[in-house]
Amino acid sequence: MSCGFGAVVLVFLIIDHSLEVEIRTVNAEVLSEVELLEEDIREGEAGLVRLRNALDEADLDIVEADGLARRITEELDEYEALIASIEESGVSDSDAIAKLQAEINQLEEEIRLLEEASEAEAGRSAREFVGEGNRQYLTGLNLGGRRIAIMVDTSASMLANQLVNVIRLRNMDPELQKQAGKWTRTLDTVDWLTAQLPVTAQFQVMTFNTDAKPALEGTEAQWLEVADTPKLEAISLALREQVPAGGTSLHNAFGALAALPSPPDNIFLLTDGLPTQGERAPRGSRVSGNERLKHFREAIRRLPPGVPVNTILFPMEGDPMAASEYWQLARASNGSFLSPSIDWP
Repeated sequence: MSCGFGAVVLVFLIIDHSLEVEIRTVNAEVLSEVELLEEDIREGEAGLVRLRNALDEADLDIVEADGLARRITEELDEYEALIASIEESGVSDSDAIAKLQAEINQLEEEIRLLEEASEAEAGRSAREFVGEGNRQYLTGLNLGGRRIAIMVDTSASMLANQLVNVIRLRNMDPELQKQAGKWTRTLDTVDWLTAQLPVTAQFQVMTFNTDAKPALEGTEAQWLEVADTPKLEAISLALREQVPAGGTSLHNAFGALAALPSPPDNIFLLTDGLPTQGERAPRGSRVSGNERLKHFREAIRRLPPGVPVNTILFPMEGDPMAASEYWQLARASNGSFLSPSIDWP
């Protein structure tokens, strides 16, 4: 009987010890995740302060411009009243009238320039995008730059977040695939990005699965003007005619940037996970997590040096390393990382 009791005690001690080890492991993982989240919060708060300061400066510039425009308008009214009184009095000093008219023309030109500057400060977008419910989002994404590349993943996994749903949608009518929730969110994000770009900048939208090409046919190896609104609309329509298919090669996607006449100075990457292949298709039909990680790390070596990479991740199940790797890429390149909620943008 004592032997049986001893065995029970021993089993209890072994179970208790294993639970302690498991709890310590879980606690370490939770603490690590908390530290990452706290760092993201600190970075977000710092970005919010910078953005508020920039908005305050822009608001001040607009107020000053409006005040100056009002003063010039008042002076213009005074000059016009003076000309009217001179004409009524019958004075025929044409030189004085011509001088006053020239001053009026100059003031009108100054008003026009101030109005243009005020409009530019109020909104620098070449096109409009309003989120559902007319909401605006503080994302921390750096939307500046002179040459901005937007890379859009068009592989089959962009149809859905779960593999079983990807397989189901792949066997449906192409028109239904174009309306898949994850894919339409991706396209809405492209529209949101292009609506925020500086109107003085140039841009290019590239699509990639196992190959890479411009979203708009006929724009190969060229930068487009953000101010060219018809081109922006044409790109949006062209993307909505695409059906996601195939695997993912970031190696070929980043390599396509070299075909542009000059390298980008800001990159936006819209994807859902690590690549499934390198330059060429894999020999087998299955790709392990370690192989995908290897493809990713080889691909980022093809990025132009010193260029921020801003990743917007629509995470796919079964790819746990993706978020960490893209977050590290954002930190290393001075870019940003965003995994948006399902109702964004």
